[in-house]
Amino acid sequence: MIVVDGKALAKKLREEVRAEVQKINEGGGRVVFAGVLVGDNESSKIYVANKKKACEEAGIEMRLFTLPSETTQAEINALIEKLSADEVVCGILVQLPLPAHLNAREVISKIDPRKDVDGLTCENFGRLCEEKPVLAPCTAKGILHILKTVGVELAGANVCVIGRSLIVGKPTALLLQAKDATVSVCHKKTKNLKTWTKTADVIVVAAGCPNLLTADMVKKGVVVVDVGINRLGDGKIVGDCDFERLSKKASVITPVPGGVGPLTIAFLLDNILTAYKIIKGEK
Repeated sequence: MIVVDGKALAKKLREEVRAEVQKINEGGGRVVFAGVLVGDNESSKIYVANKKKACEEAGIEMRLFTLPSETTQAEINALIEKLSADEVVCGILVQLPLPAHLNAREVISKIDPRKDVDGLTCENFGRLCEEKPVLAPCTAKGILHILKTVGVELAGANVCVIGRSLIVGKPTALLLQAKDATVSVCHKKTKNLKTWTKTADVIVVAAGCPNLLTADMVKKGVVVVDVGINRLGDGKIVGDCDFERLSKKASVITPVPGGVGPLTIAFLLDNILTAYKIIKGEK
């Protein structure tokens, strides 16, 4: 049984990105990334700080725009439009969630698709549907990278994706279909979830519900990718799976923390580098 070391996989990718960025910097170029944080969400502040640190380590210049909670729709729209028009900025990320009074979809629509390092604009999502992704959501790319690295044969495999978010579930399902997997997408309205998971060769669970997937719901030898991040009452961080019992039946499983999470930031860096090449006409 393989317990995936997401930290090691992420480290390798980050080193590859850093090497490329170093060449760009030595050649007189600048890889500049803009992050936008609105409000005082503590989790968002931590995520942004982690991204800023990762950018610094990779040699990427991150410009952080911190806006107050009372920022209006017109104000944030104007900022995104300004950053999209800025020839120096090659990547833009708006940290979600936004305060309730702001329309996140409207904000994202203002991002130049070439700079959309989260892969959430309609144009980039459309390219994903056409199986021509350039900037795909980072977590979804991390999941596919894990499956490729551990040698999972996706062509013809039965895959169950639990969760249908725009950031993880839907893009992951599309990337898997592009690899000729047969994909079932389950969610909170799915009746008798076990019916779908019991026959799956691969299960990707991203529902934000601790212990949603248990050992009695899977077959022997299943591959389990746990994307969930949940903080329990005692402060412990766990995924969406009963890791201890599932690990006795699975052939491959990702831990939480230390599984998919590190690869999400690594692929953000990779997307920033890709966006730079697009803006400069290199890709």
